[in-house]
Amino acid sequence: MHPFSLAPTNFYVQSPKGQWWANCAWCSLGVAALLNEDVKITTTIGAETKQIEINIVNGEIQEKNYFIHFPIPMTNVWDNVVYSCSNMLVFENEEQINNWSVRHNIPKGDIQPIEKFFEFSKKWYGNHLNPEWTKWTIDEAKHIFRAYELKGNIWNLGDLKGRF
Repeated sequence: MHPFSLAPTNFYVQSPKGQWWANCAWCSLGVAALLNEDVKITTTIGAETKQIEINIVNGEIQEKNYFIHFPIPMTNVWDNVVYSCSNMLVFENEEQINNWSVRHNIPKGDIQPIEKFFEFSKKWYGNHLNPEWTKWTIDEAKHIFRAYELKGNIWNLGDLKGRF
C-alpha cells in the first residue's frame, strides 16, 4: 500500500476520485504523483496546531513556500518506518525547523523545498501502481538521489545492501 496508509495520519490527500491517508510528507507527494490528478493535501506544520493545505493543480504545487524536513538518515528509515515517517513533516521556514528540532529533541536533518521534492516523488513513486513494480535497488536509489541533488548524511546510503 505504500505510499498510502490504512491508518489515520497527519497527511490527508483528497482528489475528485476519493480520499486517502499518507504516511508522511514524502508519501503524500507520492500519492499525488500516483493519482496524477488535482489533489489537496491537508496537514499541519510540524504535526502541531497550524493546519495547512497543499494544492496540486495540473501537476504543479500551488503553495511553493513550504519545506519538508528529513531528520532520519535514509540508512535508518526502515529500522522504524513508522517513527521515520512520522517525522518527515512540512514547515514554512528553517527557523520553524530549528525551533521544532530543539523543542522535540529530534536532530535537524535535511531540508528540501516542497516543489523540488514533488518532482522527485514523481520519479520515486511513478511506477508503484505497476503490478511488476519492485523496490529500487540501492544503486538505483543512489542514482535517483544524485539526480535530484539529495546530498549529505541524510541521503547517503553507504554500503546498504538489497532494495530501498
